[in-house]
Amino acid sequence: MPSINFFEEDVNYSLKNKQAIRKWITETILAEGYRLKELNYIFCSDEYLLSINQQYLDHNTYTDIITFDNSAQGKEITGDIFISVERIRENAVKFNVTEVQELHRVMIHGTLHLLGYKDKTPADKKKMTFKEDFYLATRNFIG
Repeated sequence: MPSINFFEEDVNYSLKNKQAIRKWITETILAEGYRLKELNYIFCSDEYLLSINQQYLDHNTYTDIITFDNSAQGKEITGDIFISVERIRENAVKFNVTEVQELHRVMIHGTLHLLGYKDKTPADKKKMTFKEDFYLATRNFIG
């Protein structure tokens, strides 16, 4: 049974519109020609995400998101997406958007990574941003 789950680590965070978000993410995955097996979003603190960044990626920097692709078969999505609630809040102010808008952007960004999109080169980043904007526009819930 496909599932999208939401967890908290080292923070107390209450995600709103969970069912609508599950539907939106699932529809995004299907629109890209993939199938959903299991996707976990883990909301956490800066320090928690920093420790993951150091331990698994050998990076000593704060970040808003880390995506782990655990898919065993092509075109089937299984993954864990860790999101720093503190970075989301800071970036929302920095980019002059609401916290919910920034959260949704980061959630779809991580999902797009699982769908094969990259963001290391300027061309890849442009394509990623285009896809983020496209799928953000398909949300049919408040936020």
